[in-house]
Amino acid sequence: MHGNKKKGLKTRALAWGCTVYKDKEETPDFEKFYLPFGGHLNGENRWVKLSEIIPWEELEAEYKGKFSKHIGRTAKTVRLAFGAILIKEKLKTTDEETVEMIKENPYLQFFLGYESYKGEKPFDPSMMVHFRRRLGPEEIKRINEIIAKRHHENIEIQKAAKRKSKKKDDDNDKNQGQLIIDATCVPQDIRFPHDVTLLDEARRKTEEIIDTLYEATNTTDKKPRTHRKRARVEYLAFIRGRRRTTSEIRKATRKQLQYLKRNLNNINKIVEGHGSAALTNKQRRDLMVIHEVFRQQYILYKKRTHSIAGKIMSIAQPHVRAIARGKARAAFEFGAKVSASVTENGMMYIDRLSWEAYNEAEDLPIQVELYRARFGHYPESVHADKIYRTRKNREYCKEREIRLSGPHLGRPLLPNVINQKQIRLMKKIQRNDEGIRQTVEGCFGRLKRKYSLANVYEKLRVTSETTIMVCMLLANCDKILRDLLLRLFRNLQSLVARRKYLSITGVDRSLMA
Repeated sequence: MHGNKKKGLKTRALAWGCTVYKDKEETPDFEKFYLPFGGHLNGENRWVKLSEIIPWEELEAEYKGKFSKHIGRTAKTVRLAFGAILIKEKLKTTDEETVEMIKENPYLQFFLGYESYKGEKPFDPSMMVHFRRRLGPEEIKRINEIIAKRHHENIEIQKAAKRKSKKKDDDNDKNQGQLIIDATCVPQDIRFPHDVTLLDEARRKTEEIIDTLYEATNTTDKKPRTHRKRARVEYLAFIRGRRRTTSEIRKATRKQLQYLKRNLNNINKIVEGHGSAALTNKQRRDLMVIHEVFRQQYILYKKRTHSIAGKIMSIAQPHVRAIARGKARAAFEFGAKVSASVTENGMMYIDRLSWEAYNEAEDLPIQVELYRARFGHYPESVHADKIYRTRKNREYCKEREIRLSGPHLGRPLLPNVINQKQIRLMKKIQRNDEGIRQTVEGCFGRLKRKYSLANVYEKLRVTSETTIMVCMLLANCDKILRDLLLRLFRNLQSLVARRKYLSITGVDRSLMA
């Protein structure tokens, strides 16, 4: 009886998609990694070095809590899941190509926690979507905080070793360090949102929904008319025109609104009479989005405007909004807006991620307080763009004895002989502040050129946010690896200089040691 009960639980767990997480017995040893074709792995490989930076234990402690403890299929380890996401973003490959590269590369398999090389696919490429959803942006952000904190502690230890004396207790209360803040937009991979094109897409989707519902009714009634051929011809005639006047745009919008309204009314009649059980989950979601698209576009058409709160830019990604950037290349970008901060050690943090447009100047107090929570003190100076230098932010920094970059309020000093020295000093400080502020611009450029933040291909909101956080984490890991390489180079350089000095002076090396 008990055996049948356990068997029934396992059967229901498989049917519901439950999974159980099993802890790994031990961390894979680099020296014991088995290669069937002979040889050994190189300890200086970038994937071996990167595996030493990631805090796998902390990540696993949080990740395994998302699974069942007793019943279900065995889940993939967190090292395999998170490592595969890191590989994809670092190499800028697709999910399918990432799985193939893991199959072919023993270094990638060691990075994922394998104990020996296996010439088979670790999982189906579709699992990458589940990995991004399970981990989530908040967990990636927490891991980034751990990595950055460890790097900061290592730097403080090195500074203390150079001074050969510990800091005084009084220094802990003083403002220390630099905080560099700025905001940017992370574009999504969507078609340029044109109102008529969006309505045409909504019309075509409602036609497919009508076809699905009508086939499921099994009735002899006449199928509702959609005028799909005429609507498509009118749309193509409009969209192929090179120069479209305002009256032509309004005419095309009005026609597509009429076709869409007819289709939505026919869908409501069919659903009231026969139900909507025949629709898939995707069609149900699309139908809800299309109703909101029609409402927004109808208001925009009646009011003769182009702006409305929460305007939908894509039916497939309704969370994407237009972010005004005011750049020469594009006045608007379509994606998430992030507020980032960079410390003097080069570590970057994403303090705010939003799909709605906002004024980044409001984030300065929040980012300063986050800096204090991370390091135990306020920054000595905050380097920000002109938009952050509001009176409210200036007063906030003044109360906490924080220097905000940029010119002071009030009239500038007269360019006479008396003020010449002070003017020269102020210009020098402003040039230095602007040079420091450019660090965050370089971080944004590296995220968008070296990684995939120039165009995020993930469709879901949570997976897109996870990708953004993973790219930021990888950028910090690369900074740590560069610092290690630079430290090694400087040590070798000092060793060579020391030996050269000893050879010239003829001093006994044993005495110097």
